[in-house]
Amino acid sequence: MTYVPKKVFFTNGVGTHREELHSFELSLRDAGIEKYNLVSVSSIFPPGCKVVPRSQGIKMLSPGQVTFCVMSRLSSNEPRRLMAASVGCAIPQDKNLYGYLSEHHAYGQTDTVAGDYAEDLAAAMLASTLGIELDENLGWDEKKAIYRISDKIVRTTNVTQSAIVKGDGRYTTVVSAAVFLL
Repeated sequence: MTYVPKKVFFTNGVGTHREELHSFELSLRDAGIEKYNLVSVSSIFPPGCKVVPRSQGIKMLSPGQVTFCVMSRLSSNEPRRLMAASVGCAIPQDKNLYGYLSEHHAYGQTDTVAGDYAEDLAAAMLASTLGIELDENLGWDEKKAIYRISDKIVRTTNVTQSAIVKGDGRYTTVVSAAVFLL
């Protein structure tokens, strides 16, 4: 049997609890995906896959369903620790080609910094398969301009969640995900 997702939605969340696992559960709940048996997969955005809103995607799932996703997550209980989890996405102009998703999580990064980094990772992976040569030392804005000029990459985006850990000893978990729908 072949499993090629036809749709995908992006989501993110944050959770806090004295137990690390429970904080992860609460971050999934905040993201709206706690009811599913999530299976992490690698970074390919399927050809012809359609991005749908989170609200529409969640309606297509049933509690307990095995659900494939690309997920980034990070937890800490270190007081005042800034952290972020991000999934970047790069989709080619040609709908018959596959794109890329990337997972990135880091301490000390804001939503913008982590999101740009994840988006750049996905775009760089796609660019390499499309034969677009890039100087890795260029900044994200410069690379984005080259992608646009090449007419081979139609869209890049990211979903990112950041949080600052409170100083009360509880764990905080951030999660971002691209959830596939078969």
